[in-house]
Amino acid sequence: MDKQQVTNNITSPNEDLDILKKYFSNCFDKNGDFDFEKFKKELSKNEVNFSKESYSLEWLGKSYARLLASDGATTLLKENEEWNDKEENKNSGNILIKGDNLEVLKHLVNAYYEKIKMIYIDPPYNTGNDGFVYQDDRKFTVKELMELAGIDEERAKRILDFLNSKSNSHSAWLTFMYPRLYIARKLLREDGVIFVSIDDNEVAQLRILMDEIFGEENFVANIIWQTKKGAQGMTTRNMIVSNHEYILVYSKNNDNFQFLGRERSLKGFSNPDNDPRGVWKRQYLQRLGQGLPKRTIVNPNTGKKYIFETPYSQEKLNKWVEDGTIIFPSKENGYPAKKEFLNDYKNKQQLVTMLGLFPTKATTEKLYNLFDGTKIFTNPKPDTLIKFLLKSAIEKDDLVLDFFAGSGTTGDAVMQLNAEDGGSRKYILVQLPELIDPKKKKTAYEFVKNELGIEEPTIFEITKERLIRASKKIKEETITKKIEEKEKEIEELEGQLDLEDKEEKINQLKEEIENLENQDLGFKIFEAIPIWEGYLADEKELTEQTTLFEASNLTEDDLKALLITWKTYDGLPLTEKCKEVKLNNYTAYYCGTNLYLLYSNWKTENIKTLLEKIDSERDFVVEKIIVFGYNFNSKDLREIEENIRNYSNKKQIKIETILRF
Repeated sequence: MDKQQVTNNITSPNEDLDILKKYFSNCFDKNGDFDFEKFKKELSKNEVNFSKESYSLEWLGKSYARLLASDGATTLLKENEEWNDKEENKNSGNILIKGDNLEVLKHLVNAYYEKIKMIYIDPPYNTGNDGFVYQDDRKFTVKELMELAGIDEERAKRILDFLNSKSNSHSAWLTFMYPRLYIARKLLREDGVIFVSIDDNEVAQLRILMDEIFGEENFVANIIWQTKKGAQGMTTRNMIVSNHEYILVYSKNNDNFQFLGRERSLKGFSNPDNDPRGVWKRQYLQRLGQGLPKRTIVNPNTGKKYIFETPYSQEKLNKWVEDGTIIFPSKENGYPAKKEFLNDYKNKQQLVTMLGLFPTKATTEKLYNLFDGTKIFTNPKPDTLIKFLLKSAIEKDDLVLDFFAGSGTTGDAVMQLNAEDGGSRKYILVQLPELIDPKKKKTAYEFVKNELGIEEPTIFEITKERLIRASKKIKEETITKKIEEKEKEIEELEGQLDLEDKEEKINQLKEEIENLENQDLGFKIFEAIPIWEGYLADEKELTEQTTLFEASNLTEDDLKALLITWKTYDGLPLTEKCKEVKLNNYTAYYCGTNLYLLYSNWKTENIKTLLEKIDSERDFVVEKIIVFGYNFNSKDLREIEENIRNYSNKKQIKIETILRF
């Protein structure tokens, strides 16, 4: 039986190491250690030179940040079953997770590895006034840090002193961001994209950091957007007021990513000659005074020659003349133009990096109204900005992640956009349960405490409440209104007697109404909770007889948290519900093709029932049986393993048994 120490060893997969093992297996010794000198010699055969100098970003704490990226999670994932089983949430594909986003990202990385199309984050800007202070609850001794990070004693001491100082320096911010971005990259699809909001305080550092993690070749753009119209009411030391912010954009792989573009305005487009290629507008071919080559085209109807400077090749011009794309002038001194067809652009036009005004003040007012006149959040990111990015970057059924959720703008924007265009985009939001300061944010504190009844008010409760209220508003103001309009349209169509394609149009409207009625406006809630005290704390080697942890103290909720954590580690999405499987009086959990045995009341007859079930039930396909080691004695473990190994099931499935701690 395979033994796994998983629960406190959940880390992001190292695809780089996997590639090295695949293509350079001869560079690993018998202990699995990588021989870099041998690797260099191997590459030097192919004339690859190793430069001793390179450009990179270094800071105090970088080795620690790398350690955090690969260090195991210290939490479990727990489901809010009561919330998730509500009618509006039980079938939802949207997710809100409470917890430290670094911990949550480590939990998500197996289930959502290369599944996310778009990540948008609005991390702390490190302005000195935004409350950012680097804090970390991981505790390493100097010796441990030396060994794990591969650094000398002096540097290890300096790093630990720096971490304990609760700094908000550039180094602290980079140490905070590095592991989160490092894991986030693993979650992106090959055609995925990440947008990171930032201002002048850290934009320079962030650009270099993103170059290192995502690759300089995968830089897409530095988008600038205007946050306010002017400088009214703003004071400044040097008579300059900043009214813009940045969004750094990187793809997972620039060869695979492309913006969808903006919706193209129909202004200027028409079809006066009923061209079957659709509506078009004039685009002039000549470019005067630019030193471009001269080309010649001939009007096939009149024989008149036109010679002019143009960026287009002679082959293209000849083709356009042949297929009727060229418009010849009626005036003697005019120049030819070409038809620019709307369909050629798939109704899209290119983006520009200077977006224009998306006022944060207007968004603050929206949130003020959504929360019934309570100033719950100051200067949240504009939902219009996030919708613009969503429309520009992803298709209607893609998955979006925001692990600095804040007031929940990204989730709100996804639901709004789906209601507007009939999409089925899904979101995953992560928000730390950061305590709200009753002095600095008195209104928000009192709202959460008094209106929501939460004794210790946190930002997470605002995120949750924003999504609830936004969902209700979208349903009442957008979806209901659209359904009424379409029902009226159906009624009008039914009253027309000789309308061509009448039934087809009515059926299309009915489908659109059904789509609106089934819009996903709910969300599921999960939470990252600490691993139980003493769990696997002192174990160097696991055995069935391990008694350092007393599993009998675990509650039903504890074991269900273990189930959620393990099945997510095994690559199953959080939205996939595990089914209870009864083996006589024993309850197992079936997820994907995995069967989880967590409880301690296992009996010999249960294995017989399990084998019969595997044979008799067509939809019960088990490839892995995963056993919680602490709740099974050696005899039961041997019995399960031997029976599974020796039994020839009718489905001819090779079933693996795993002992897990």
